[in-house]
Amino acid sequence: MSVKRLLYTILLYLVFPLVILRLLWRSRESPAYRQRFFERLGFVRRDCELPIIWVHAVSVGETIAAKPLIESLLTQYPNHRLLLTCTTPTGSEQVRRLFADRVLHFYFPYDLPEILFRFLKRIEPQIVIIIETEIWPNLYAACYKRNIPIIIANARLSPRSTQSYLKIKSLVANTLAKASLIAVRSAADRDNFILLGADKDKTIVAGNIKFDLKKDERQVKAGRQRRLEWGGERQVWVAASTHKGEDKKILKIHNDLLKVFPQLLLIIVPRHPERFDEVYQLCCDDEHLITKRHSKMKSYQNTENLNIIVGDSMGEMQSWFAAADVVFMGGSLVETGGHNPLEATIQGVPVVSGEYMFNFEDISTELINNELLFTCKTLEQLERKVTELLKSNNDYFEQKADEVMTQHRGVTARLSESISALL
Repeated sequence: MSVKRLLYTILLYLVFPLVILRLLWRSRESPAYRQRFFERLGFVRRDCELPIIWVHAVSVGETIAAKPLIESLLTQYPNHRLLLTCTTPTGSEQVRRLFADRVLHFYFPYDLPEILFRFLKRIEPQIVIIIETEIWPNLYAACYKRNIPIIIANARLSPRSTQSYLKIKSLVANTLAKASLIAVRSAADRDNFILLGADKDKTIVAGNIKFDLKKDERQVKAGRQRRLEWGGERQVWVAASTHKGEDKKILKIHNDLLKVFPQLLLIIVPRHPERFDEVYQLCCDDEHLITKRHSKMKSYQNTENLNIIVGDSMGEMQSWFAAADVVFMGGSLVETGGHNPLEATIQGVPVVSGEYMFNFEDISTELINNELLFTCKTLEQLERKVTELLKSNNDYFEQKADEVMTQHRGVTARLSESISALL
């Protein structure tokens, strides 16, 4: 073990009790955080003798992004068992919802040597595929020692993350050297990885797998049915994946929009389930707005006077997008970095956001250049843009969205070739 990795490991041991306490703290609002805890310590059991392909996707967004690749692997390797790990309970729910028992599923193990030893001994994966950018020094070293190839797929490094990693460059460089392949989204991402010490020959520009996203036809049908029940001509905007500090701003804008569009319906969908009650109460506090929870509604008929629906369910975002005229992408009015706008774009719906979309810089740039995404620095700009889009013709956005998505598709096929070569 190198000196830098030894120091990293000692530090991780020292803070490990705090990691556990944080998990318990979060479980106060979301009990799922304290469930299946021993999986995080490497106490897992494989359910078959088939060789295993291990894919790690941190949470909901990464799991959705990885769906085309996972479906491809399930088809391409029927004599393998696919293991899909994640870090969060919401990610775990998404795995169950998308793949059910077609994949083996556990929580991701903590990056401590004895935990990883136990996990890898029990799973014995033939290859590890990390979705986006998860740089875990002990995991990479343990796999390298066992001759298990590691691919970082759909890899990205923002300028901010690159500057942070540069402070521990020798540790990061040593870790990245153990990866068999780093398939990045863009040339800028490749430059950032190389700056951190990645091997030029092992770092390729494959494109962004999120452009391979496909419509969930079942959800599209559900969204269109809801729209009919609300009234086919009624306009709808969706505030998707909102974070604390954004909801009040969205409600203020909605109140102003109702003066221009009296029948306008707002669907507000908090990013985290533990905030469903909080956001619902916030909406109800406004006496001028009639609000209901999606989970409490048996149908959407006779809802002409309804102003807001709180989308308090998981895994239905595409259905809301399919019913929308305009989508606001949350996490962008606060410095969270936004969420994936392509999930709305694939439905042919224009997207507006705040100025903080740095987690999706390459996607945002492409969509902005094609007038499919509009970023706003102030609430006044955001309100004006939503007003403008509600008055516009959605046929343009549907056609343009199809063109852009088609232009960038094919990443899954390129990644599948690389995985095949390493297997």
